[in-house]
Amino acid sequence: MTNNQQEKEQQTLLIVDDREDVLKSYAAGFARTNYRILTADSGSKALDILDEEDVDTIITDLKMPGMDGLEFLKHTQDFKPAPVVIITTAYGTIESAVEAMRLGAYDYITKPVDLQELRIKVERAMEKQALVKQNIYLLRQIDSKFGFQGIIGETQEMVEVVNKVKQLAPTKATILITGESGTGKEVIAKAIHFNSDRANKPFIPLHCAALPAGILESELFGHEKGSFTGAIAMRKGRFELAHKGTLFLDEVGDIPLEMQVKLLRVIETKEFLRVGGVQSVIVDVRLIAASNKDLQEEIKEGRFREDLYYRLKVAEIQLPPLRRRKADIPKFVKNFIEEASKEHNKKIDVITKEAMNALINYSWHGNVRELKNTIENIVIFATTSTIEIKDIPENIRNFDREENVINFKVGMPLDQIELEAIQQTLVSVDGNRTKAAELLGISRRTLQRKLKEYGID
Repeated sequence: MTNNQQEKEQQTLLIVDDREDVLKSYAAGFARTNYRILTADSGSKALDILDEEDVDTIITDLKMPGMDGLEFLKHTQDFKPAPVVIITTAYGTIESAVEAMRLGAYDYITKPVDLQELRIKVERAMEKQALVKQNIYLLRQIDSKFGFQGIIGETQEMVEVVNKVKQLAPTKATILITGESGTGKEVIAKAIHFNSDRANKPFIPLHCAALPAGILESELFGHEKGSFTGAIAMRKGRFELAHKGTLFLDEVGDIPLEMQVKLLRVIETKEFLRVGGVQSVIVDVRLIAASNKDLQEEIKEGRFREDLYYRLKVAEIQLPPLRRRKADIPKFVKNFIEEASKEHNKKIDVITKEAMNALINYSWHGNVRELKNTIENIVIFATTSTIEIKDIPENIRNFDREENVINFKVGMPLDQIELEAIQQTLVSVDGNRTKAAELLGISRRTLQRKLKEYGID
């Protein structure tokens, strides 16, 4: 079953209340949704349903004769995965509802119930449960996809990366993963998560690039109803969704300075306020951050906080670019051909040595991501079961690695070697400073500074 197939499966909502009129009212309120609706007029009958049915979300009254909502809630936690539970309660029993939240309830809503608000809460609960089930599905694939052996790497640098992952996975350490775009930072983050004691809890990713501070704050910490225009209901942020699990912040170097202060505070105190909130939310989250930027350079330029950098870099994993991992390219190619063949119903059995050599010799500025996209394109347009040199894109098969070799004389001064490397690299990429910086393993701003120092226009 693919993730897409899993997400399209109909989700099930169970409504539990001892009043028949309430059951009918709620059922009618969700009649036009895509959920499968089940009802029970007692906690014991609801448990019978849970024994037979896969339920995603439950709406249950707190006060019921016989088994009350709190006792029913405790029993729901025995099911794996446990359904998401929303409590309905009268104003006089809000303290009990808060106790229910402590015992594992997702949310509560006070009576008389606003059906629109309830529908929104259920929608959020369903989203959370979908994430939980997706993580369970991924966990079952841990050996083939996110286990240590799922990290492709025969070069010494990647062997060292895998060893670090093995050492760090069982710890609680906050980890910073660095490397160029497309080197597989999220794959490493997932390997750490799925080999830790949090493996059966959520892995929640957030790509921080290009998100304005206001939107990023809501994404990270959630917001309260009415906190801004369009906030028609309380929404949990990524920190809350990742409770007891792992939060992966990709491109953390792009977080605005004002948000860096708030992120630092959460890391230090493990609590925060939702946007518009007044009550602290306490979370237990393992944080893994990633960046394709030189954060120390960003600190020098005043764009990244040094104290946050050291909080994130309790441990660091540096991923080498694909051009330094030539020995790993054949295995990547084989895996990507298999994946693309299944995805597009093609039968590709062989890749010729000449075609493989062309892929190995290419520079791959976009790293593993570029290689994967290239292989998928090749598979889509292949006309036979064998990938030949003619199937390789022209820019790759005509790439001459000898043109990218720089020869230095013994005893040449280091600054002259650096100048020569910069000049020839710029020539090789037609003056593209961003690509040149990537090839040289420095930030674009560092390259700009060196060009100025050497008087290169």
